[in-house]
Amino acid sequence: MTEIPFNRPFATGRELLYVREAIENGHLSGSGPFTERCNRWLQQRVGSEQALLTHSCTAALEMAAMLLDIGPGDEVVMPSFTSVSAANAVVLRGGTPVFVDVREDTLNVDEGLVAAAITPRTRAILAVHYAGVGCAMQELVTIAEREGVPLVEDTAQGIVASYNDRPLGSFGALAALSFHETKNVHCGEGGALLVNDAAVAERAEIILDKGTNRRRFFRGQVDKYSWVDIGSSYAPSEINAAFLWAQLEEAEAITARRLAIWQAYHAAFAELEEQGVARRPIVPSSCLHNAHMYYLLLPDLESRARFMEELKSVGIHAVFHYVPLHSSDAGLRYGRQAGDLVVTEGVSERLVRLPLWAGMADEEVARVVDAVESACASITRRASARVRST
Repeated sequence: MTEIPFNRPFATGRELLYVREAIENGHLSGSGPFTERCNRWLQQRVGSEQALLTHSCTAALEMAAMLLDIGPGDEVVMPSFTSVSAANAVVLRGGTPVFVDVREDTLNVDEGLVAAAITPRTRAILAVHYAGVGCAMQELVTIAEREGVPLVEDTAQGIVASYNDRPLGSFGALAALSFHETKNVHCGEGGALLVNDAAVAERAEIILDKGTNRRRFFRGQVDKYSWVDIGSSYAPSEINAAFLWAQLEEAEAITARRLAIWQAYHAAFAELEEQGVARRPIVPSSCLHNAHMYYLLLPDLESRARFMEELKSVGIHAVFHYVPLHSSDAGLRYGRQAGDLVVTEGVSERLVRLPLWAGMADEEVARVVDAVESACASITRRASARVRST
């Protein structure tokens, strides 16, 4: 039996050609021609003041924390249902992540709870666009402006997605993207920092280049370059950028294929939702998503475990997602929670992600659908048997 993995990194067919071109260019370190192409594509696609490729989304988030001058005693309001990278970026600067609950529909940060979590120590609000579905950005922008704190977007999953016809990553002062192999477009490991606040654009370049004004030197703006600020080696190699360029060229086509798979799942599982066996993703009308993932919410932890085992037995690998940050060992040590996080805790136990990648064949999609329906039927039978036995 051929196994269907949760993810299979997709290649457009031009990656090796561009990698070879990068080698022939004789420029393999960061900030070469392919890096500049990717930066321009992102800048124009999102409409940012500046786009800077990084070696990961984690690096972009760390750069954002530096640009915001996060320090000891500062707080950043964020969801608990997210990647550890977001919290680490704050903690590494001595700050405190303040965890709030997510919405039941989109699983994005609950904008209705953000304002109550803000204190005089709040330095920023972090919005995470889960599954490529935009947060309630109109409300979050209003809160940020009213409270006088910057808004940062974790757009790791949100490339080529929008909210009210505006690209995700264009709302906050800063935004971070991911090009990890599990993302819609990728280069194995990679990311980008989007700068929408012109006031910090030059400093972002300095932080990217180990705290030096190297880029200003090469542009002829200074007669020498030296260490002028904090920073690190955040730029990716030209090999990564060359690979990524092949992906960005086909970003729209990749998204279209993923959306077709997503829609096939969504239509197939409508009856399961009507029967109350599983809940499908909810996408508000204000959001144009990018089919980053397709997930189902099962009734409880036990049902999810059985569901995943059933799929595994027929060679299909489905996976769960985030473990809540607020209740983790490091979350208890370095952060604090604002209010109860019952939705986060429930979702974490019930959510399961299905295989989805751009090169997935229709036959593989059909096989996943059949397996899901069979697993859900098995769960329903078990539940009915328990009821009869009591």
